[in-house]
Amino acid sequence: MADTGLSDEERAELERLRAEKAERERAERDAAERAELERLRRQSAEDERERAQRQRDEQTRERGRRLMEPDEDDLRMPLGQKVVILAVVVLAAVWLLATVLG
Repeated sequence: MADTGLSDEERAELERLRAEKAERERAERDAAERAELERLRRQSAEDERERAQRQRDEQTRERGRRLMEPDEDDLRMPLGQKVVILAVVVLAAVWLLATVLG
């Protein structure tokens, strides 16, 4: 019967090759995990930038909306302001009539 067992030298070489293979696989896993970590960090940073931009946009829209809405003060003009506006309108009308008729 033929002896199919490995010699000590062959067994040592087999163990060394298995260890090298395991080291390569571990290095590949580590590299893949680092790549995934970097991808997740970039995605997280991008998500944070987008969230901050949405928040700034919302604040800008809210500020614009508040500026465009009339305040209670806008609806009630002081008497002096009404008098000044009326005087300017009357002067403009008098000037227009003088220009057209004269």
